Amino acid sequence: MTTDRTPSFKKRLILMAVLMGLLVAGLVGFNLFKMTMMKKYLGQAAHPPQSVTTQILRRTLWEPSFDTVGALRAARGVDISVEVPGMVRHMAFQAGDRVQKGQTLVEMVDDAERAAVASQEAGLKLARLTLTRDEAQFALHAISQAQLEADRADVDGRVAQLEQQRALLAKKIIVAPFAGQMGITTINPGQYLNPGDKIATLQTVDQLLVDFNVPQQYLSHLKNGQVVHLTFEAWPQRSFHARVVAHNPQVDAATRNILVEARLDPVKGGELLPGTFGHIVWDYGQAEERLTLPQAAIAFNPYGSTVFVVHHDSSGTHPKAQQVFITTGDTRGDQVVVLTGLKEGEEVVTSGQLKLTSGSPVAISHDASPPGDSAPTPQEQ
Repeated sequence: MTTDRTPSFKKRLILMAVLMGLLVAGLVGFNLFKMTMMKKYLGQAAHPPQSVTTQILRRTLWEPSFDTVGALRAARGVDISVEVPGMVRHMAFQAGDRVQKGQTLVEMVDDAERAAVASQEAGLKLARLTLTRDEAQFALHAISQAQLEADRADVDGRVAQLEQQRALLAKKIIVAPFAGQMGITTINPGQYLNPGDKIATLQTVDQLLVDFNVPQQYLSHLKNGQVVHLTFEAWPQRSFHARVVAHNPQVDAATRNILVEARLDPVKGGELLPGTFGHIVWDYGQAEERLTLPQAAIAFNPYGSTVFVVHHDSSGTHPKAQQVFITTGDTRGDQVVVLTGLKEGEEVVTSGQLKLTSGSPVAISHDASPPGDSAPTPQEQ
């Protein structure tokens, strides 16, 4: 009897299943290995070192200051006008003239007032003669005490009327209330003026004040004698100085600001004029050493301000950038005070941080750094 050595059908199925399993496992393993290597390659290619500029954080001398705008005002300034109606007889000044205190500016027609003064003087003279005669009559008991008192009252009344008329006559001549420079006038001889009509403005352009507002949180820093630096568009290359002399005793309820007045150092007449607006830097504290960064190095976000700090290691690979939250303080020009989050000596990214994330490799460049001037000026390209 012959033995059948052909594998059974069941064994053949098992063998095929094993072979298929090995084949599938090989394919899966190969694909996983391929994907792993591709991810590794792509990961290395996706994060090349980013070119950035950096700055070593150092302490600098910082003088607390506040920037704002202010308006110039003459120490004395007034619009010259008339108190009584009348016609202009003579203009004693020209536009732009410098006048002294008490100098005649305008003479008005005063013939009627002079005649009235002469009439009052004549009436007073007669009243005094009558009083003298009645005093002699009263000594002889020829008139009554009431008559003598009436004569004296008449003299006093005429004296008052004369003084009133002389005061009215004096108002026909307009004089400078203080020394200063006259402005432009449109008044001409022969023109009739009503009470309150403006003749011209008079300003002491050699003595100027500057008014500016500061927030209420600076109230504790306000002291007379503090220095204020001013710049104006008319004189872009010059800096003017003033000193705080006073401030309002109340905070404005609408703006929560305090109005401050500073007196400028004497300037030549005409260099600066009342009403001019200028940029003000108010130094309100003593200079201190502070950690500062350029504004361009800081990302200001609703959830906080951040910078990137560069960390070096000994492996020889590219340094890594790490994002750090910081607290900022005062600003001066392009510089910002750093209160918390950084230490002196740390290396901070100053430009190129927009393309960074925490852990990104960086390549430090020294080609160009962002501006960090405490008093920047516009540069024409």
